[in-house]
Amino acid sequence: VMVVIIILGLLSSIVGVYLFDSAEKAKVDATKTQIRGLETALDLYRLHNSRYPTSEQGLKALLDKPEVGMIPKNWNGPYLRGNNLPEDSWDSPFRYVSVNGKNYEIISLGADGV
Repeated sequence: VMVVIIILGLLSSIVGVYLFDSAEKAKVDATKTQIRGLETALDLYRLHNSRYPTSEQGLKALLDKPEVGMIPKNWNGPYLRGNNLPEDSWDSPFRYVSVNGKNYEIISLGADGV
């Protein structure tokens, strides 16, 4: 009986780890998909405005015409659906950095938030 209990304990540990890994992988994949959507919206913004939003303007520039920094003359948004910016799979906002308007970085802090 003790051997059966040990075997069941080991099996449940293995299954638990597998399910946790699968859930985390799904969150990572969903976050990557969200980032690709943001990249598409940023590329459309750049087509209209010849540059990406600045860090100061942030991803919010995809929803509302920026009123700070280099104000775009040809803003034709919103470039995203809805009224809110998407969050990553861990309910944290994406970080956006663009120093020169020619390139950018979108960052998710991931599960640990660091």
